[in-house]
Amino acid sequence: MAINVLLVEDDELLVKRIQNHFANTEFTIEVDPTGADALNIVRQRVNLRGAISLAIIDIVLPKRDGLQLAKELNTLTDIGVIVLSSRDSQADRIAGLAQGADDYICKPVDLLELELRMRALYKRVAVNLEDDESEEFIEYADFKLHPDNRTLITAAGVESRLTEAEHKVLICLISNAGKATSREKISEEIGQPDWSPNDRTVDVLIGRLRKKLNDEKDQKRIVTVRGKGYMLSI
Repeated sequence: MAINVLLVEDDELLVKRIQNHFANTEFTIEVDPTGADALNIVRQRVNLRGAISLAIIDIVLPKRDGLQLAKELNTLTDIGVIVLSSRDSQADRIAGLAQGADDYICKPVDLLELELRMRALYKRVAVNLEDDESEEFIEYADFKLHPDNRTLITAAGVESRLTEAEHKVLICLISNAGKATSREKISEEIGQPDWSPNDRTVDVLIGRLRKKLNDEKDQKRIVTVRGKGYMLSI
């Protein structure tokens, strides 16, 4: 079965390398060199045979902001999004995750690493799509979480789809509810074991979760425990 991938990249040499690498695999690489048509390509094929499963997006594009495009795609559908960029700073990685990307890969690109990450992400996406109709929820306090398709429903009935990283953070907090979980531990859960005190990735993800949980200041669900990390209140 073909796995359709949208590559939004204007570097012709890199595009050709990626196409050649995946020529004899199940991945079918479609290219939008400017980002101008990406949303329409994905939107027109949602829930249809030949739908786009993964998107690989360069940050710097001729006609679009790559991070904004990642955010819009994440809102539109549950495809997996990998940001591909020559920007390798912590701030750039955080920005990519904050806009809803599932993964962030720095240039120059190791094609084998890209393939392995694409396969891992596709496995998660495929499971989410297969289990979208399942009614199995984790219920905690005043919200519900669908563990397969990452749907979060608040007490007010507001529904939102979590990114893979947000979902992993929330599951980690639920598993350790009532006790503080360190930023280092949470970082390990999202696949970033080399955490440092200056790394704000976890803080950004917590901020996004609080927003989706409608976590008001006077009734915090996710509590900051000074010097220890974060805790999901019981």
